Amino acid sequence: MLDLFRSVQARVSVSVALGIGVVAATFGYFYRKKLLESPPRRWIRVGELTDLMIYPIKSCAGISVKTIQCSVLGLKEREHMRDRVFMITSLEGQGITARSHPKIVKIQPNFIADRMILSAPGQEDIVIDLLKLNRRERGKSVVWGETVTTIDCGDDVAAWISKFLLNDDTGFRLVYYPDDFPTRDAWSKKKDKRELETHAGALHDVTSYMLMNQASIDDLNTKLTERVTSRQFRPNFLVKGPNAYLEDKWEWIKIGNVIFRNIMLCGRCILVNINPETGTRNPDFEPLKTLKSYRVTSENVKDPILGIHLGIHTSGTILLGDPVYIGATQETP
Repeated sequence: MLDLFRSVQARVSVSVALGIGVVAATFGYFYRKKLLESPPRRWIRVGELTDLMIYPIKSCAGISVKTIQCSVLGLKEREHMRDRVFMITSLEGQGITARSHPKIVKIQPNFIADRMILSAPGQEDIVIDLLKLNRRERGKSVVWGETVTTIDCGDDVAAWISKFLLNDDTGFRLVYYPDDFPTRDAWSKKKDKRELETHAGALHDVTSYMLMNQASIDDLNTKLTERVTSRQFRPNFLVKGPNAYLEDKWEWIKIGNVIFRNIMLCGRCILVNINPETGTRNPDFEPLKTLKSYRVTSENVKDPILGIHLGIHTSGTILLGDPVYIGATQETP
């Protein structure tokens, strides 16, 4: 009888210990998850913001600015000048990028008051009255297989773009994203679907913001015959200061007083082979070819990594030259 009692007691002790272990593990998981969701209390300065770019039309030329407002939708310099809220589409509404039509990068938007002026080599400038856009009927366009609400910008600019890219009077349209918040589930097949949905931006590929480290580009250039600049990779933020590729492991980033999270690494595609000055592809498939030789960081991701996609945690204004901080961790000295 005594042996039976001891056996039962041992089983109860093991069960209690396992139960406590499960509770502790569960508590530990949610505690760590909460820490990841909350900004750190301590920040370490790692560099400064040396370039600040906004790309009003997806895949077209960007505009360098000295100050910018940051919100969940992306960068905003003024009421109508926002990041990637315009997009060229096929007649069926499918988004078109420089991946298929490299000359798109030569279309330069500029803004004066409530007008957007488009310029391109061999074309007379065309002006779009932005105040009239919101009066137009809303329609639908497709970005990476996802349907989004857009407003068509009219026949005149459609013909202008078609002439430049196709040497024809028709074939492409220009559309505008009218909302002030994300309405798409970007890259919905990804495991971190909810995180991307929150930070999907307007017509962005992945999230509303992308950051690059100048030292990482400099290191890439040591391996290339023809040097490239950050403009070939189309970041919003360029940081100078940290050593190459340290940005991969950053969890929290603060630029000035605006706080961001590192949502995912930026996988690179054939778009980076297009020279933004000429609108032509590199015949040797560079720099993508070289990047693939040493920057494929995971067996599950075949695209080489350069830069990080950010999601915004607190809104605010950023200035060129602002200090850049990263969140301190237990391992940080």
